[in-house]
Amino acid sequence: MTHPVHVDAPAGVPFIDITREFDAPVSRLFAAHADPALVARWMGPDGLGTDVTEWDFVSGGRWSFQQTEPDGETYAFRGTFHTVRTDELAIQTFEFLGFPDVVSIETLRFVDLGDGRTRLEIHSVYPTVEARDGMVASDMERGLTEGYARLDAIVAA
Repeated sequence: MTHPVHVDAPAGVPFIDITREFDAPVSRLFAAHADPALVARWMGPDGLGTDVTEWDFVSGGRWSFQQTEPDGETYAFRGTFHTVRTDELAIQTFEFLGFPDVVSIETLRFVDLGDGRTRLEIHSVYPTVEARDGMVASDMERGLTEGYARLDAIVAA
């Protein structure tokens, strides 16, 4: 079953809160965030290819990936993992290289709901309200919805 993505971007503040439930235990959802081969399969909107060039999912690790449209246009992203606690938490920076100098700080919490279910809670803080509004306007909700639908299939396997 696919659950809805809830995006809360209150007016006038530079953050976004995202929640999504999964019919899978915390350990599987966390593993799908830790394994670069799995990340490449679910990250982002449908129709884009994802090439994970670096993914060191540990405290102090770095990450980068590039997504490619069918017409060849590319989008590159990078960041660092500040804190990673297995099956619990990841705190990372996130930068879209198409908008350099705008780096958000994201906290991902993996919440065990019991009965083999997990809620992913993401809190993203941006340097300005305008930067946050730009992210919301970028069709990020579509990318989250489509990517998490693919993630459902991965964590169910």
